[in-house]
Amino acid sequence: MYTVPKLENYSPQAVDRAVTDLLTALETETQDLRSVSDWKTFRDRWMARKNGVLTQVNDTWLKAAPGPAKREVGRRVNELKTRVEAAIEAAHEKIHASSADARLASEHLDISLPGIQRPIGVKHPVLRVMDEIVAVFKAMGYSVGEGPEVETDYYNFESLNFPPNHPARDTQDTLFIAGQERKPARDRLMLRTHTSPVQIRTMEVQPPPVRIVIPGKVHRNDPLDATHSPVFHQVEGLAVDTHITFCDLKGTLDHAMKALFGSSVKTRFYPSFFPFTEPSADMQVSCIFCGGKGCRKCKFSGWIELLGCGMVDPNVFEFVKHNGYDSSKISGFAFGMGVERIALLKYEVEGIQLFYEGDVRFLEQFA
Repeated sequence: MYTVPKLENYSPQAVDRAVTDLLTALETETQDLRSVSDWKTFRDRWMARKNGVLTQVNDTWLKAAPGPAKREVGRRVNELKTRVEAAIEAAHEKIHASSADARLASEHLDISLPGIQRPIGVKHPVLRVMDEIVAVFKAMGYSVGEGPEVETDYYNFESLNFPPNHPARDTQDTLFIAGQERKPARDRLMLRTHTSPVQIRTMEVQPPPVRIVIPGKVHRNDPLDATHSPVFHQVEGLAVDTHITFCDLKGTLDHAMKALFGSSVKTRFYPSFFPFTEPSADMQVSCIFCGGKGCRKCKFSGWIELLGCGMVDPNVFEFVKHNGYDSSKISGFAFGMGVERIALLKYEVEGIQLFYEGDVRFLEQFA
């Protein structure tokens, strides 16, 4: 560590040697600085007012210089002060630059490396099948209809030609909202048991022709087992226009089944009953597992029941007659299918409950 010497000789050569030694010591010390705390100690040692190196130079060299040499020594001391201040400032910038570089190095992120990718989820198999069904009918020119899951008795039953004593209105089959006893029967709220109310809601605001497909969630008071669930999904369809016949219904559904299960699938219809269609039918498809030969999946019949359908009952049109639905001039057909039932067939799943248990091992098969 540098110590200011006393000058015995104030000749220009002696002063130059002393200044050179001091600047050499200054440079050596600046090269040894490694941190901000080192720099602060270095600054205080050289520039402190009481005992700093520059203060010692002023006291030891300038004040002690004889009269004739004071002017030259004073000039050299001022130059020395300027050099010391510049060196200290340069050291300060260097220390801060190196600390900033160290910080940047510690925070460095190599963006050329691949990032950590989070696994992206996929659609649930039930929703995937529902979208496939909707896509088939959209390709045939159908639009998509939507409606509320909490419905009134009027839209869920009355306007669909359900008589007041129909079993579906019983609380054993339908989930009613509590506290509705004081309301008129047609205004009481329930969780919709099918997506058919959307048909009435659509016909109320849109005059014929109408072609809609209605996907959605429905609720029934059913225990959960291999083929039933209190919450499930349906896709219904409605087509209303002039000169629509049962042949149009059969052709539409036959084409849809071939699009879903393959061109080799056959369809057949046999009589059934639904309050909102007349005539009504159930549709079966040839077993997609055995090709109609008979197997355990189709109970060795060669056929699998898939959906209900029929021509819209004229009584239903009476509820929307004011909007152009005159049963003497127009006709239509409707159909409805359970999405889970089709998903069970497409993915060969044994029980409907597997779709709702949230077992990742099961769901990963569809990723």
